[in-house]
Amino acid sequence: MRIPYTGPLPAPTIIPKNANTPTGAISALTNFLSAPRSALVQPSPKAHGPTVLLTGAGVSVASGLADYRGIAGTYTLNKSYRPIYYNEFISNHEARKRYWARSFLGWTNLNKAKPNHAHWAVKELGRRGLISHVITQNVDSFHPMAHPELPTLELHGYLRSLVCIHCGAELPRKGFQQSLSALNPAWAAFLAEMLETGALDSEHPDERRKKGLKSNPDGDVDVPNAPYTTFRYPPCPACLEKPPILSDGSQSIVQVDADGAWSQLSTAGVLKPAVVMFGESIAASVKTAAEEAIDRANRILVIGSSLATYSAWRLVKRAKEREMPIGVLNMGGVRGEDGFFTGLTVDNDGSAGVRCSESADKILPEVVRNLP
Repeated sequence: MRIPYTGPLPAPTIIPKNANTPTGAISALTNFLSAPRSALVQPSPKAHGPTVLLTGAGVSVASGLADYRGIAGTYTLNKSYRPIYYNEFISNHEARKRYWARSFLGWTNLNKAKPNHAHWAVKELGRRGLISHVITQNVDSFHPMAHPELPTLELHGYLRSLVCIHCGAELPRKGFQQSLSALNPAWAAFLAEMLETGALDSEHPDERRKKGLKSNPDGDVDVPNAPYTTFRYPPCPACLEKPPILSDGSQSIVQVDADGAWSQLSTAGVLKPAVVMFGESIAASVKTAAEEAIDRANRILVIGSSLATYSAWRLVKRAKEREMPIGVLNMGGVRGEDGFFTGLTVDNDGSAGVRCSESADKILPEVVRNLP
């Protein structure tokens, strides 16, 4: 995944003009979702579905998670925020210690968070046949939890599992949390204290900062000046049992310390979250599936995303090239959005394109209620 666009985004131009209120936005989105196929959409032998959704971190804010570029987003309030990069993670033992320590502290809140009204509204839109597919940038698994019957492509992976970078084995994150707790009793006691005092009750960056913490949308908590170097993590159990052959043909080594923590003498057995990190490539099969979801649909609706990552922006660009009607429901600006709405007529009521700046969890349920 490429480094995200972090420059300032212009304020949105609301389309149609009366969508500048919640009532107007609900009406315009209803028209967009219920409109017949546009005659301008380039024909495709695969196109048979109605609308494809592309969602981002903004759709999960109401679930208690932080976002990136919203009013209280990580990039908005923490200008120095820098996510870990793939090459840094796979090559640096100390970087992994820091990552897993922060993930250990942040996992509890992420694990107990649930889908919100926006996710359940998406489920209902799918049940009514108005949505053919969901493509999400989010790694919180809320979409497949809320609507398992509606096809969902997790573009950037998911935090519910780990994957071994050497043998490809996948493990559940919940069990890994227990292993981290056993290997790091002092950190486990610190986490228990924070949970007892309510220090982790809010994901709002300002409230976390008052308590000496920094929270990020990818499920980690940063404690400034914390002794991250003391943190330990286990190896991939499959590699520990049977060390794999490396790509150069040599036999790998997987060793642990007396407590079962991964040893620096090891040459394999490194686990990473099953997400696409910055600097890591999205699997070709996932790219192809995302493109096919666009090609099968007749229109696209972006919800809760500024499209700052190229992997998401290029999908809307693809939709535009097919002359598909585009809708955007996002608080604040969106990368390149001016080019998405060219050619709309003054009498457009949202059917041919819509741009709203409202909260998805408040608007989408009302859109469902407003549908005929």
